[in-house]
Amino acid sequence: MTDQVRLDHDGGLAVLTIDAPPLNLYTASLQADLAAAIGTLEDTPARALLIRAEGKIVSGGVDVSLFDAQGSPAEAKVLFDEMLAVPDRIAALPFPTVFAAHGLCLTWAFEVAVACDLILAAPRAKFGLVEKVVGLTPTMGGTQRLAARAGVGRAKEFVMTGDTYDAATMERWNVVNRVLPDEDFDAAARAFAARLAEGPTRAHAATKRVLDHFSAGGVPEANAHITTIAASLFETEDLRGAVKSFLTDGPGKATFSGR
Repeated sequence: MTDQVRLDHDGGLAVLTIDAPPLNLYTASLQADLAAAIGTLEDTPARALLIRAEGKIVSGGVDVSLFDAQGSPAEAKVLFDEMLAVPDRIAALPFPTVFAAHGLCLTWAFEVAVACDLILAAPRAKFGLVEKVVGLTPTMGGTQRLAARAGVGRAKEFVMTGDTYDAATMERWNVVNRVLPDEDFDAAARAFAARLAEGPTRAHAATKRVLDHFSAGGVPEANAHITTIAASLFETEDLRGAVKSFLTDGPGKATFSGR
């Protein structure tokens, strides 16, 4: 990887760190580095992914010079398609993804956060889609993914006001999954993600597929696929071993390899 995007591994947990001081702004080079890191995860899947950032804030947003460089709507669409591919590819990863927000988390970083399966936040974290300040609407899926978590009305408020919202509010809106203490936040987030990495990775991937169907067509669409998805897990070592462990040693004793 590069200095501004690092991909490390701790057992089955991959940790993707954004470190582009002072503001972790989204630039063309950061986009390229993120795409490369995601490509590595696609080629060699982890068992879980934690996305985090260094510095006082998660991100101050996008480098506005990126927008200034666009000479036409056609050029802008090419840029926006490339930007949208980043959270879309993260959402499609076949293992649990966790975003850890320790501070201010604006625009692209929030859009990556809501593309992840779970969001952890410190109490001091604040979130915002502030594209209105340059006359733009969010382009990386944040509006629609926020609506999927919090409802259309909340998404309209969030985007149209351009305000920032604290972690407690976002948890109440069902956007943030858990608010963890400021003290030792990073360690707690890593421990949370590591616990997911120790679980039945293939079953977690199946859960993501079921919920993708739900998002596309509600309960009937999910029901049309759940039995096939669940039945395929009988090909995994994790399920077979966990069933035998349950019968032999009781519940909660099984260990999982992700196979």
